[in-house]
Amino acid sequence: MEIRSTYKYARISPFKVREVTREIQGLPVSAALDLLAFTPKKAAFLIGKTLKSAIANAENNASLKPDGLVVKEATVGEGPTLKRIMARARGSASQILKRTSHIRIVLSDEIAIETRETRKAKRKAEKKAAKKDGAGEATQDAATVPDRKSTKPKRTPKSKTRSK
Repeated sequence: MEIRSTYKYARISPFKVREVTREIQGLPVSAALDLLAFTPKKAAFLIGKTLKSAIANAENNASLKPDGLVVKEATVGEGPTLKRIMARARGSASQILKRTSHIRIVLSDEIAIETRETRKAKRKAEKKAAKKDGAGEATQDAATVPDRKSTKPKRTPKSKTRSK
């Protein structure tokens, strides 16, 4: 099941928020909260609020436990831009764009959470399988392919002639 939470009109540039949202995608909720807690950026605080809201939605509306939730998607869209002016030399003015963003977080309980232990067990199983397959292939290759010396084409030295 997917649970959504949206923070609209956040007063921060989407470019700055996307940097942090890329880091939490695919992480379990607890790991994402830890990462956000130790990221010294305004965007991390705003994303943390949105993530906590999504967790609360999962608990209260869908009766899900936060232990099994994973950040499936964390996207940032552009909100409306506030346009201000700043006085410049000779009575002219330049524009200041105060950008806003919409932060959207989607949590899912369908994605399997991968821990260090499961990754280690998976790697061990792959190594064993590769070892079995590699041993069988090596004996077949040695029997069918004769040894050949690799011959490289000889280089001819360049003649040193000068043109006048």
